[in-house]
Amino acid sequence: MKKIEAIIRKSKFSEVKEALHDVGVNFFSYWDVTGLGNETHGSVYRGVPYSTSDIQRRYLSIVVNDDFEAITIKTILEAAQTGHVGDGKIFVSDINECYRIRTGEKGGSTLN
Repeated sequence: MKKIEAIIRKSKFSEVKEALHDVGVNFFSYWDVTGLGNETHGSVYRGVPYSTSDIQRRYLSIVVNDDFEAITIKTILEAAQTGHVGDGKIFVSDINECYRIRTGEKGGSTLN
């Protein structure tokens, strides 16, 4: 099993969510987060300057079986990309075990 963590633009969340559902990733958790990135310049919106040093993003946490790892990553990359600085990051780590609390069942089948 793999844990895929993605930090994406808030504006791309709906597209990413729909794309993940389309490929069969139907459960994940997400949070609104603020972070610091490589963008150091300010921007102007309707004539009002504002700082882009604190960046609002959405953090996704997805656990999938090994055979879903590649398609999940590919889906996020395609749906979240704008081609501009600040599109986000994806991190992948191993998950040793998973338990379904309701039944006590363990293993990859608990993800379905």
